[in-house]
Amino acid sequence: MKQPPGYEDPAHPDHVCHLQRSLYGLKQAPRAWFKRLHDFLLSAGFSASKTDVSLFHYSAHTSRVFLLVYVDDIIMIGNDATLVDSLLQRLSSTFKIRDLGTPSFFLGIETLTVSDGILLSQRRYMEDILHRAGMTDCKPLATPAAITQTVSPTTTLFDNPTQYRRLAGALQYLTITRPDLSYAVNRLCQFMHAPTKEHWGLLKRVLRYVKGTLDYGLRLTKSISYDVHAYSDSDWAGCPNDRKSTSGYAVFLGTNLISWVSRKQRTVARSSTEAEYKGLADVAAEVTWVVSLLRELGLHSGAPATLWCDNLGATYLAANPVFHARTKHVEIDFHFVHDKVASGEFLVNFVSTKDQLADIFTKPLPAIRFATLRDKLNVMPHTPCA
Repeated sequence: MKQPPGYEDPAHPDHVCHLQRSLYGLKQAPRAWFKRLHDFLLSAGFSASKTDVSLFHYSAHTSRVFLLVYVDDIIMIGNDATLVDSLLQRLSSTFKIRDLGTPSFFLGIETLTVSDGILLSQRRYMEDILHRAGMTDCKPLATPAAITQTVSPTTTLFDNPTQYRRLAGALQYLTITRPDLSYAVNRLCQFMHAPTKEHWGLLKRVLRYVKGTLDYGLRLTKSISYDVHAYSDSDWAGCPNDRKSTSGYAVFLGTNLISWVSRKQRTVARSSTEAEYKGLADVAAEVTWVVSLLRELGLHSGAPATLWCDNLGATYLAANPVFHARTKHVEIDFHFVHDKVASGEFLVNFVSTKDQLADIFTKPLPAIRFATLRDKLNVMPHTPCA
């Protein structure tokens, strides 16, 4: 461990500290802490969610309270202010807590009020990333990835791989409120083991895009519908190095985006239909989890979830078992999409490529197309309400 700032030994400035024990207690300490909190919440009348172990919910007649735990940070929300206050008092009687009131800054995410809802922003975090990279005065760009620049393996390694990994990891946390960065950041993280100068240039381009969109965040508005619908897309053999495809999906609850991902597929797809079908299986697994959580909380509308795919072959494959004879090489676990459709839990519909919102998660796009999809994903600049 390096010498703490302000306590350096002037005679031995290069010496390090020899730790006698762990700085943060025993390895099992986090589990012991969560068990204590878990037991107390159950005794206070909360029910532990089976879908998400960090979520607890409390019901009393028409009053509902939800409590979400992240280590020792807790956020509580409910439709009865009196009930929330009484539960906070019970919590403070056992644990030393500090009530910060209405959430404004939680885990680096700032909650801003806009005219039609709230905006989740990480502006301070973005400014910190730019400061660490020495790019606070860089020239902004309209997109995080160029459509003309492909990533190919080179032998000229970047001379500071630790800095590359640190910044790429920081950008990963930024995708919590910035789904428009998911594809570019996912591509950067594929070269953590041996980043080159070319990869460093790609990372700097992402930072220049961040510089131009500091005011942007994820907007959440009140929705009159609790229907779940999702968009799935894949870029067949998009990686020039291993010819694997990139899948992406966006899951909406009503009008709000609640889950998204951009990732490279594990195996090489032999056709565009196979690549799209694998992407459809990924989003089906995520939607299954979302629906399970909504049912547990009593918020599910009961309507089947709708999956939108822009490949007719994959759409037919999910609904017609005859086509399975042509896909014997596809792993069995991908075929559970058909079972979900047959049971009536999912509806798989075709959507044109023009209206495919998940297109932003699979490939670089021109500036106009990128901005259009970004707006449809509810990534908006902060405009204070009047």
